[in-house]
Amino acid sequence: MGILNMMEKVRVIPVAVVESPAEACVLADAMQDAGILILEITFRTPGAVEAIRHLRETRPEMMVGAGTILTLVQAEQALHAGACFMVSPGLDEEMVAWCRSAGIPLIPGVATPSEVMAALRHGLHVLKFFPAEAMGGVNTLKALAPVFPHARFIPTGGIHAGNLVDYLRLPNVIACGGTWLADRRLIREGRREDLARLAREARALAEQAKGSAASSE
Repeated sequence: MGILNMMEKVRVIPVAVVESPAEACVLADAMQDAGILILEITFRTPGAVEAIRHLRETRPEMMVGAGTILTLVQAEQALHAGACFMVSPGLDEEMVAWCRSAGIPLIPGVATPSEVMAALRHGLHVLKFFPAEAMGGVNTLKALAPVFPHARFIPTGGIHAGNLVDYLRLPNVIACGGTWLADRRLIREGRREDLARLAREARALAEQAKGSAASSE
């Protein structure tokens, strides 16, 4: 299954800050228990590279992406570690060209119509809407939909169980990224069952969103 298909299937993408391969495994195993075989490891700690490498070597069924990619150096490190896709908080033309030449999918962050237009010019149609809540959230995505019918978004930033359904019922939203699924305290304490519970609840909300969207058509 491709990355985009997996995102469309699970509708939620854990966005994690981990310090070590061991922490990454706690999260990955919990997500697998809940049927989520995709996650994003952010480049916010020195342990991110090894965490990605370890997951790709020991849990090849997991689609592990690298997030918060700010530089080409980080992009190269992520690629060599085995990342399946990359996520950046903004749109950088040099990074777009590098990822295309390296053959790795890039999901750049956008927050304005101008940035969406720039991404579309580069042939990028799946975009991270960030920071979602701070940039108007659901109302902004509704306003963007008729103007950019070919753009699809992964809102991230301020997403949680309380507003997840509102986002996922939007037709231009593929999935939502969320740090609440990768709670730092639960990861540090090795609470795999509690993490899996959060993931199952999120998937149930995703099903609820699908039902409410269908009923409104």
